[in-house]
Amino acid sequence: MDQKISVKIAGRIFNLTAGSPEAEQLYREAAETINKRFAVYTRSHPGKNVSDLLSMIALNETVLRLGLQKELEENKNDEQALAKELERYLKDIQA
Repeated sequence: MDQKISVKIAGRIFNLTAGSPEAEQLYREAAETINKRFAVYTRSHPGKNVSDLLSMIALNETVLRLGLQKELEENKNDEQALAKELERYLKDIQA
C-alpha cells in the first residue's frame, strides 16, 4: 500500500510516495544520510551554494555505489569459480 511521506533534505521538504514500510524507512535513512553529509560539506566548503554541495554529495555517493557494485560482481565471479573448483574436487575424490 502506497503511503505519502515527507522528508527534509538540506532544509527543503520533499513529498514522496513509499510503496511499503521498508521503502519508507529507506527514504528516511537516505534523507538522514544526505543531511549528515550536507552538514559536513557545508562546514568543509564554506561559501558553496546548496546545489553545488548536493551535487558533490551525489557524485561521491554514486562513486561509492559503483565501487560496491563492482566489488559485488567480483565476489559473484569468485563464488562461481570456487563452486566450479569445489565441483571438480568432489568429482576427483569420488572417482
